[in-house]
Amino acid sequence: MNTPIKTPLKNRIGGVFIPVRDLEKAKKWYSKMLGLEGGEIYFGHLYNAPMDGTAGLILDTMPKWRDENGNISTYQVPSIQFVTDDIQASYQFLKENNVELLSEIEDDFYFVFKDLDGNVLMLCKDVS
Repeated sequence: MNTPIKTPLKNRIGGVFIPVRDLEKAKKWYSKMLGLEGGEIYFGHLYNAPMDGTAGLILDTMPKWRDENGNISTYQVPSIQFVTDDIQASYQFLKENNVELLSEIEDDFYFVFKDLDGNVLMLCKDVS
Protein backbone atom coordinates (compact mmCIF):
# COMPACT_ATOMS: atom_id res chain seq x y z
CA MET A 1 0.00 0.00 0.00
CA ASN A 2 1.30 3.45 -0.95
CA THR A 3 1.84 5.91 1.85
CA PRO A 4 0.50 9.37 0.99
CA ILE A 5 3.22 11.96 0.45
CA LYS A 6 3.33 14.49 3.29
CA THR A 7 2.91 18.01 1.94
CA PRO A 8 1.40 21.26 3.17
CA LEU A 9 -0.01 21.87 -0.33
CA LYS A 10 -3.63 20.95 -1.02
CA ASN A 11 -4.57 18.65 -3.89
CA ARG A 12 -7.01 21.23 -5.29
CA ILE A 13 -7.01 24.05 -7.82
CA GLY A 14 -8.03 27.23 -6.04
CA GLY A 15 -8.40 29.42 -9.10
CA VAL A 16 -7.70 29.82 -12.77
CA PHE A 17 -6.27 33.17 -13.86
CA ILE A 18 -7.15 34.60 -17.27
CA PRO A 19 -5.11 37.57 -18.53
CA VAL A 20 -7.34 40.46 -19.65
CA ARG A 21 -6.65 43.99 -20.90
CA ASP A 22 -9.80 45.76 -19.65
CA LEU A 23 -11.23 44.36 -16.42
CA GLU A 24 -14.70 45.91 -16.73
CA LYS A 25 -15.18 44.78 -20.35
CA ALA A 26 -13.92 41.28 -19.52
CA LYS A 27 -16.15 41.08 -16.44
CA LYS A 28 -19.22 42.02 -18.51
CA TRP A 29 -18.31 39.57 -21.31
CA TYR A 30 -17.68 36.59 -19.01
CA SER A 31 -20.76 37.44 -16.95
CA LYS A 32 -22.90 37.36 -20.08
CA MET A 33 -21.32 34.23 -21.56
CA LEU A 34 -21.37 32.24 -18.29
CA GLY A 35 -24.46 33.74 -16.63
CA LEU A 36 -22.44 35.11 -13.72
CA GLU A 37 -23.90 37.36 -11.04
CA GLY A 38 -21.94 39.11 -8.34
CA GLY A 39 -18.27 38.55 -7.78
CA GLU A 40 -15.70 40.90 -6.32
CA ILE A 41 -12.94 43.11 -7.69
CA TYR A 42 -9.75 43.07 -5.62
CA PHE A 43 -6.70 45.35 -5.69
CA GLY A 44 -8.06 47.17 -8.75
CA HIS A 45 -6.93 44.46 -11.18
CA LEU A 46 -8.56 41.14 -10.17
CA TYR A 47 -12.17 40.06 -10.66
CA ASN A 48 -13.04 36.90 -8.73
CA ALA A 49 -15.98 35.40 -10.64
CA PRO A 50 -18.50 33.29 -8.71
CA MET A 51 -18.14 29.82 -10.28
CA ASP A 52 -19.64 26.45 -9.45
CA GLY A 53 -17.12 23.70 -8.75
CA THR A 54 -13.75 23.51 -7.09
CA ALA A 55 -11.83 26.27 -8.91
CA GLY A 56 -12.55 29.96 -9.13
CA LEU A 57 -12.23 31.99 -12.31
CA ILE A 58 -10.09 35.09 -11.83
CA LEU A 59 -9.85 37.77 -14.52
CA ASP A 60 -6.60 39.70 -14.03
CA THR A 61 -5.12 42.71 -15.85
CA MET A 62 -1.78 41.35 -14.55
CA PRO A 63 0.07 44.63 -13.97
CA LYS A 64 3.16 42.82 -12.66
CA TRP A 65 3.41 40.53 -15.73
CA ARG A 66 3.25 43.09 -18.54
CA ASP A 67 6.19 43.67 -20.86
CA GLU A 68 7.99 47.01 -21.29
CA ASN A 69 5.24 48.14 -23.72
CA GLY A 70 2.44 47.28 -21.28
CA ASN A 71 1.34 44.15 -23.18
CA ILE A 72 0.39 40.83 -21.61
CA SER A 73 0.51 37.37 -23.12
CA THR A 74 -2.80 35.62 -23.72
CA TYR A 75 -3.53 31.91 -23.95
CA GLN A 76 -3.01 30.84 -27.55
CA VAL A 77 -4.01 27.23 -26.93
CA PRO A 78 -7.17 26.05 -25.14
CA SER A 79 -5.86 25.78 -21.59
CA ILE A 80 -9.23 26.37 -19.92
CA GLN A 81 -12.21 24.11 -20.44
CA PHE A 82 -15.75 25.19 -19.66
CA VAL A 83 -18.60 22.67 -19.66
CA THR A 84 -22.17 22.57 -20.92
CA ASP A 85 -25.10 20.18 -20.96
CA ASP A 86 -26.08 21.30 -24.49
CA ILE A 87 -23.16 21.71 -26.89
CA GLN A 88 -25.37 22.74 -29.84
CA ALA A 89 -27.24 25.45 -27.90
CA SER A 90 -23.96 26.73 -26.45
CA TYR A 91 -22.34 26.97 -29.88
CA GLN A 92 -25.36 28.86 -31.21
CA PHE A 93 -25.40 31.18 -28.17
CA LEU A 94 -21.76 32.17 -28.64
CA LYS A 95 -22.27 32.58 -32.39
CA GLU A 96 -25.28 34.86 -31.80
CA ASN A 97 -23.17 36.93 -29.41
CA ASN A 98 -20.46 37.44 -32.05
CA VAL A 99 -17.87 35.39 -30.17
CA GLU A 100 -14.96 34.36 -32.39
CA LEU A 101 -15.39 30.62 -32.94
CA LEU A 102 -12.17 28.83 -33.88
CA SER A 103 -13.71 25.46 -34.65
CA GLU A 104 -16.97 23.79 -35.44
CA ILE A 105 -18.34 21.33 -32.89
CA GLU A 106 -15.88 18.44 -32.98
CA ASP A 107 -16.94 14.84 -32.28
CA ASP A 108 -20.29 16.20 -31.03
CA PHE A 109 -18.32 16.95 -27.84
CA TYR A 110 -16.31 20.23 -27.90
CA PHE A 111 -15.45 23.43 -29.73
CA VAL A 112 -12.86 26.18 -29.35
CA PHE A 113 -13.39 29.96 -29.21
CA LYS A 114 -11.71 33.22 -28.16
CA ASP A 115 -12.61 35.71 -25.46
CA LEU A 116 -12.41 39.50 -25.95
CA ASP A 117 -8.67 39.52 -25.30
CA GLY A 118 -7.86 36.68 -27.70
CA ASN A 119 -7.48 33.96 -25.05
CA VAL A 120 -8.26 30.58 -26.61
CA LEU A 121 -10.87 28.66 -24.59
CA MET A 122 -12.69 25.34 -24.98
CA LEU A 123 -16.26 24.28 -24.27
CA CYS A 124 -17.05 20.56 -23.79
CA LYS A 125 -20.05 18.48 -22.93
CA ASP A 126 -20.21 17.87 -19.19
CA VAL A 127 -19.66 14.17 -18.54
CA SER A 128 -19.93 14.31 -14.75
